[in-house]
Amino acid sequence: MPFYEYRCESCGHELEKMQKISDPPLTDCPACGQPALKKLISAAGFRLKGGGWYETDFKKGGTKKNLHDGGEKSPASKPESSSSTKSSKKDAA
Repeated sequence: MPFYEYRCESCGHELEKMQKISDPPLTDCPACGQPALKKLISAAGFRLKGGGWYETDFKKGGTKKNLHDGGEKSPASKPESSSSTKSSKKDAA
């Protein structure tokens, strides 16, 4: 459930209340008792962090596809060509 912030227009008291989205907004101030509470607009309280989609797909220089580079893999992630491994095997024999 989301948290909603309210401020009383009468006394200036601020509060936070966890409510369902379908719940009606609060109107009565718990500090002064006046029906003057107004819902405030606030930022969302979550953060995307860790080894998720942003870390692997959108940072430059990663080993997975990068949408900013047209979907090509970075040069560091390209495997060695098979011709170089074949020639080294022939030389060893």
